[in-house]
Amino acid sequence: MSKLDNAFGMHELALKLRSQRMEVLASNLANADTPGYKAKDIDFKAVLSSYQNGAASSAQASKGMKVTHERHLGASDGMAAETLYRNPLQPSLDGNTVDAHVEKGKFMENALQYQATLSFIDSRIQSLRKAIRGD
Repeated sequence: MSKLDNAFGMHELALKLRSQRMEVLASNLANADTPGYKAKDIDFKAVLSSYQNGAASSAQASKGMKVTHERHLGASDGMAAETLYRNPLQPSLDGNTVDAHVEKGKFMENALQYQATLSFIDSRIQSLRKAIRGD
């Protein structure tokens, strides 16, 4: 583990997970009127704790798209969180389980947490700059 990994801790991973979760929630909102679409989400706390405990197995890391070259479109960095289906509060007749109000709330909450993580990383970078400059 490098010294930069120690400086940022799990915040780099948290930022990637928040980004993945934002994509999943945006997909839910985009498919709110698609018949039969099932709302999905990522259990952020469970995925983060599994990585903290060192349980990130190669099977879990290989859930991303298989690529033959790292510059191919869709190449992942090896970290793909498992998406889970959300239990609907009130399922619709067409089988769609997306509740737009719930999805918007979760999206906004995730966006705020994403910004908080970015702010923390920025403050760590500023601290490292000061230490390097000797300010």
